[in-house]
Amino acid sequence: MDIKVLSSGIRLSSLTKKYVRPELDRPRLSVVAQFNDVPVIDLGCGDGNLVSKQIADACFHHGFFTVINHGVPKKVIDDMLKAAEKFSELPVEEKKKLYYSDDLSKTMRLSTSNFNWRDRLRLDCFPCCKKKCSPEWPSNPSSYRGIVSNYVMEVGELGVMLEEVISKSLGLEKSSSIREVLGEHMAVNFYPPCPETTYGLPGHTDPNALTILLQDTQVSGIQVLKDGKWLAVKPHPDAFVIKLGDQLQMWLQ
Repeated sequence: MDIKVLSSGIRLSSLTKKYVRPELDRPRLSVVAQFNDVPVIDLGCGDGNLVSKQIADACFHHGFFTVINHGVPKKVIDDMLKAAEKFSELPVEEKKKLYYSDDLSKTMRLSTSNFNWRDRLRLDCFPCCKKKCSPEWPSNPSSYRGIVSNYVMEVGELGVMLEEVISKSLGLEKSSSIREVLGEHMAVNFYPPCPETTYGLPGHTDPNALTILLQDTQVSGIQVLKDGKWLAVKPHPDAFVIKLGDQLQMWLQ
């Protein structure tokens, strides 16, 4: 069977019934509300005690929060977004030949999920060792590896800081306790315009400890289940959405 990445332009008419979600499983705008109570935490406010308390409260009561003034330079974020866009615009045949794989054991691979209407580039990246990681990363566009390295290092520092605060809020003896179970990869997701019947990812949890997500500010694409209702997370420019994965959730329970 010829596998296509979604950026090749699959049309609804080419989908078989197995890719079409049942009526009850399709999102309905009437039941998706804007989530105005997302904890937005200003990491640059200058009050460390306040930040620690806000993060602790967000972890215990929500399981997710948004951070602003986090220290990751805007240029690093903008460069990463542009590099991801340029990669998605590469010729489909080049991406399939060089990067596409169904082998789950590969540390760098491009895959497609028609069920979720997504192309996904997976990169092993943190902790980042250029000799180990970079040679496997895409070399087209030519600046891709350097941009990803900068992004990973900056976001990695943010992750270390968050780990330390969360560790203290959990009463752990060592701030490195969470770090030892953190996932060590990055996923670059591309969601092309999609038919209504194949709309996005289904409800799920992340199996890792901590997810640091750079959200598309053009669309409220993230929804969280809160008190039995699906609520849309409001995007903030240059912000990161922090999501606790299954491993941390188990500690909190």
